[in-house]
Amino acid sequence: MSALPPPSLDAINHSAALVDFLVQYSAQWEYQLSFKDYMQQVLYAPGLGYYSAGNQKFGAGGDFITAPELSPLFAYALAAQCREIFQQFAFTKAPQILELGPGTGQLAFDLLQALAEHNALPEHYLLLEISGELRARQQQKLSQLPKALQSRIHWLETLPQDFNGIILANEVMDALPVHRFWVNAQQQLSESYVQLSPTGFTEHFLPAQAPLVAAFNRLQANLATPLVGPYLSEINLMLSPWLTSLSQCLDNGVVLLMDYGFSQAEYYHPQRQQGTLMCHYRHHAHSDPLLYPGLQDITAHIDFSHVAETALAKGLHLIGFTNQASFLMGNQLAELAQVAWEKAQNPYAIAQAVQVLTAPHEMGELFKVMALSTQPQLMLQGFAEHNQLHRL
Repeated sequence: MSALPPPSLDAINHSAALVDFLVQYSAQWEYQLSFKDYMQQVLYAPGLGYYSAGNQKFGAGGDFITAPELSPLFAYALAAQCREIFQQFAFTKAPQILELGPGTGQLAFDLLQALAEHNALPEHYLLLEISGELRARQQQKLSQLPKALQSRIHWLETLPQDFNGIILANEVMDALPVHRFWVNAQQQLSESYVQLSPTGFTEHFLPAQAPLVAAFNRLQANLATPLVGPYLSEINLMLSPWLTSLSQCLDNGVVLLMDYGFSQAEYYHPQRQQGTLMCHYRHHAHSDPLLYPGLQDITAHIDFSHVAETALAKGLHLIGFTNQASFLMGNQLAELAQVAWEKAQNPYAIAQAVQVLTAPHEMGELFKVMALSTQPQLMLQGFAEHNQLHRL
C-alpha cells in the first residue's frame, strides 16, 4: 500500500470523521459490523460515505474512469441501441429513458445529443440520484445542453411507477454491498466482520448467519464443481431485491445492465480463491477495503448468472448477454469511430479510446452487457453476433 498516493489533510480529516461515525454507529453491536454493513456505511453513510460526500470520484482527477468518461463513442454506440429499441419495441405510450447512478452526467450529456441528431429523443430523460453532491455535478454538466434537451431532463430520488421505456445501469451493480465469506479446509462456512475502533479496523470471520448460509447452499448446488476450502469470495444478497424493485417499476420496456463480471461458473472458479473484491483510490487498484474509509471505492464483480436467474423469477425476459466489445461493435462503434477519426484534431485519441473500450485486456471482455425485457423474443443488434446466453 506504500505505493498509493497519500491523502490530503482535508481527506484525512474527512476519513477520521467517518471513522468516528462508524465507531459510534457500531456500538450497539459491540463495535463490529458484518462486512456488508461496513461496506454499506463507508460507501453511503449520509454526508460521509464515499458516494454521498463531496470528493471527486470520476475522471482523471478522481479514483477511476468509466466508459462514458473515457469517450463519447460509448454513448453514441449506446444511442444506436436505444434507437433500435424505440423502433422495434411495442411501447404502450411515449417511451422515456431512466438512468440509474448517473455519475457526473456525462452519459446523459452525450446520449441526449446523439439521440437528438437522429430525431430519436425520449419523452423524458430521468436520472435517479440519491447523492446531493453528485446531483449538483450532474446539473452543472447538463446545464450546458441546449434548452430543448434540458427541458426533457428530470431528477428522481426513488424509482418511478409504471415506467415505460429504457432503464440504463452502467457500473451500478458493482457498488452494491456484498457479504464476504470464507470456507476453510474443513468446509466450514464463515462470514467477514469488521471490528471497529478509533485506532484502526480489523477483519475477522465468524460463523455465517442464516441468509448467507442459504445463499451459499444454493450456490453450491448450482455449481458443477462445488467450492472447496480454503476459499475466500463474496455473495451479493442485495442484487435480488434491487432487481425486484426494477421489475416492479417497469411496466413496459427494456433494462440494459452494463458492468464488469462473469458467469457463475467463472466467478466461482476453483482457482479464483481470493474473490473479486477490489478497491479504487486515485487510479490505483488494491484489495484492502479497510484502508482510507470514505476515500476509496469498494466494488465486487457481478455474478451475471445470478442476475439472469433472479430476473427470470421476477417475470422479465432475458434478451441478450455479451461482452462490451461485441455490444459496442454491434452498435456501429467502428463506423462511429471512423467518422470521429476524420473530424478529430487528434485522431490518435480516438484510436486509443476504441482500444480501451474493446480490447480484451482492457474493458472489452471483462465488462458485460445484459438486456432484460418485459416482452419476449426481442432481437437487438448489440447481441446479434455474439449473444453468449449459453455461458450463463
